[in-house]
Amino acid sequence: MLHALQVFTTVIVGVMVGVEFCVAVFVNAIMNALPGDNGQLGRSHGGRLLGAVMPYWYFTSLGLAAVWAVATWGEKGSALVVTAGGLLVVSVLMSVLLLVPINNRGKTWTPENRPDDWEQQTKRWDRYHYLRVAVIVAAFALLVGALV
Repeated sequence: MLHALQVFTTVIVGVMVGVEFCVAVFVNAIMNALPGDNGQLGRSHGGRLLGAVMPYWYFTSLGLAAVWAVATWGEKGSALVVTAGGLLVVSVLMSVLLLVPINNRGKTWTPENRPDDWEQQTKRWDRYHYLRVAVIVAAFALLVGALV
């Protein structure tokens, strides 16, 4: 049963990392290359869609890592899981404090109502998101390391 928890947790976190990496590296680049207001409209839609799903995914990932850490406390690899859990806490705090406020504004923007500094806010979100992706990639790597 423990092994199933470990594999399930690693898969859930790994897929989350893949989605966030894809957004950072590919989706936003695609949106930025679209003509006219289409990129901003696409980002707003993405903010609504992913903004509804990702909080559950982050908290589920954190919860699963916490259960794994408790279940293996003191065993080989448990320090890696605890560290990964700490990084997932950092990613949640980054999300709540830095990214979500910008996303909550951006998901309501249209070409008619967006603020004058919308592009600067979007670039700030991108920078924070790159950092968050690095944090969750590190957490994922630690979880994988704890499996071996």
